[in-house]
Amino acid sequence: MNVALIIPALNEADSLGRLLTESKLSRAQQLIVVDNGSTDRTAEIAREHGALVVQEPRRGYGYACAAGAAMANCDILAFMDADGSFVPEELPRLVAPIEEQKAELVLGSRLKNDLPPGAMPPHQLYGNRLVARIINGLFALNLTDLGPFRALPKDLLDSLEMRELTYGWTVEMMVKVARRGSRIIEVPVTYRARFAGKSKIGGTLRGTFLATYRIFSVVLRYGIF
Repeated sequence: MNVALIIPALNEADSLGRLLTESKLSRAQQLIVVDNGSTDRTAEIAREHGALVVQEPRRGYGYACAAGAAMANCDILAFMDADGSFVPEELPRLVAPIEEQKAELVLGSRLKNDLPPGAMPPHQLYGNRLVARIINGLFALNLTDLGPFRALPKDLLDSLEMRELTYGWTVEMMVKVARRGSRIIEVPVTYRARFAGKSKIGGTLRGTFLATYRIFSVVLRYGIF
């Protein structure tokens, strides 16, 4: 099955080149970088490394992911952050359960392996675990993480009619897949300190608070009501 690896990026010029070099080991047939309104050389570096660059000026993680998915020509979509915190070579680990028809959505769990010091600040770790527990309680799942490194069939994503286009995009996907009774599994993935700079979400208390608020709103909207 053909796989497209979609990498949303906002001012990640210092990390992106190294990540895209590693991505050659991911075995993805299509590499898409979504420039989400960067003011640095993010788009230029992506092109230099052979990636298809999609411009999405509307700021928001969901906007960027949706724009990349719309341009993908593949059977399976995979999503990965641009900061180098995930290892592209582990992509086949996420794709295999879909190809083997063992799952419809595969999440890369950062918490099934030991986290290196500094990879995830405590407030982000706590919020992540709390939301995972709520989703588990609503849908009788056993998830540990809300990790953005994930894979699913393109036709499944198209059918979900995604609406949340900011921080809650990943959780909306999980809740909608769970509501229809499709199989969600986790596989352990490596999580490391980002290559450069500070996280736009977990790097500050304000960013974490805003993301957590949006995520809780999405869980309530699609998981309960």
